[in-house]
Amino acid sequence: MKKRIAITVSLAMITSVLGVSASSFGAVTAKSNAPKVTITVLGADYGSGPSNTTSKYWLNIAKGFMKLYPNVTVKTSTINWNDYNTKVTAQIQNKNYPDILQGEFFPQYVSDGLLYPLSKVLSNPGAGSPVFKSSFSVNNVQYAMPFVTSARAMFYNKKLFAQAKISAPPTTWAQLLTDAKAIAKLGKIGYSLPLGPEEAQAESYLWMLGSGGGWQNAQGKYTINSAANLKAFAFLKQLVASGATNPNPATWNRTADSAKAFANGQVGMEFNGPFLTATIASAGVLKTSDYATAAIPGAAGPVIKTLGVADAIQVFKSSAAKLPWIKKFMDYATNNANQLAFAHEYALLPGTVSALNSLKNDPILGSFVKALPHTVLFPSSANWTSSVLPAIKIQIGTAVTGNASAVLGQLQTLATGG
Repeated sequence: MKKRIAITVSLAMITSVLGVSASSFGAVTAKSNAPKVTITVLGADYGSGPSNTTSKYWLNIAKGFMKLYPNVTVKTSTINWNDYNTKVTAQIQNKNYPDILQGEFFPQYVSDGLLYPLSKVLSNPGAGSPVFKSSFSVNNVQYAMPFVTSARAMFYNKKLFAQAKISAPPTTWAQLLTDAKAIAKLGKIGYSLPLGPEEAQAESYLWMLGSGGGWQNAQGKYTINSAANLKAFAFLKQLVASGATNPNPATWNRTADSAKAFANGQVGMEFNGPFLTATIASAGVLKTSDYATAAIPGAAGPVIKTLGVADAIQVFKSSAAKLPWIKKFMDYATNNANQLAFAHEYALLPGTVSALNSLKNDPILGSFVKALPHTVLFPSSANWTSSVLPAIKIQIGTAVTGNASAVLGQLQTLATGG
């Protein structure tokens, strides 16, 4: 026994002199014999400009992973959300597949046989928030994990409310119209209406929910031109015509226009997610005491269930030799440290249960984390991301200044193929 201990101590002394541990010595040997592998990652850009572009986030992830696994080269790139669907679709049509795609989930790529089931590419495929499991599944098999999530609320500028003598945030559309007009008289935007291509689908959905409508019914059938949705757009047309919104809603985007204007103190009310707080902090115009959040107003009262949004991370099929390294990268990219780094950088919610739970008491993100299980989601139909969503982004903004019935009718025809 003493002899065995002496040998162990001697080995420890030797490895100490060499500057490595016994365990790391084995790891180095394994790495030196590992095959050279290149992993490509294509993600969406959540930044507001060059200073916080998501390219920097993915580059840091890649550097950290390559330090652990020197045999792997990770190449990363990002696409601005305004161009995301168009550029990703073109890249896939040209068969220029990334190994890992972060952003929208594309069910049609499952039908095309291009994606791995999540169980093949993640050690714990159940790590993601269960709220979005069905949205990222096809035929009860999950193919993507929520990488980043959010819920929506109404943000309002308390300073402008006080100047306009508004005592409380509106709970109905009629109250919102009255309040927006009062704020507009101050020379500000009463309600900011971003129906530009960045996220017209979310803004529209929140108004549809306010009248009991939505993109689909409970059976998963498209109801884009339903009476409830037309009621919502009739109100929006009235709101725009009153002069209490920003001009040209169809070209007004959530991040570059709406969030920026709110952060600079130029907007009374807007629907947005927790990420708006990062823009506000960066602008340095409003203090945290200058604004607050409230429930989304509806036609007759507050919306009971708000919108929950998740962006996915999914893996395209590749060689069997590369798959184990992709799985290691997926585990690394979705660990708590990297999930929380993303959440704090962009004031968004993480996608994993463990990271979400750690933020329940966060002063900024906590209320959104608690709202997430009680949200409604975008459609998960195969043609949603391939054809319906791109058309909504381009067309639906015109419904608040033109013929809403015609615009929604055209989208319904596209969605149903009828």
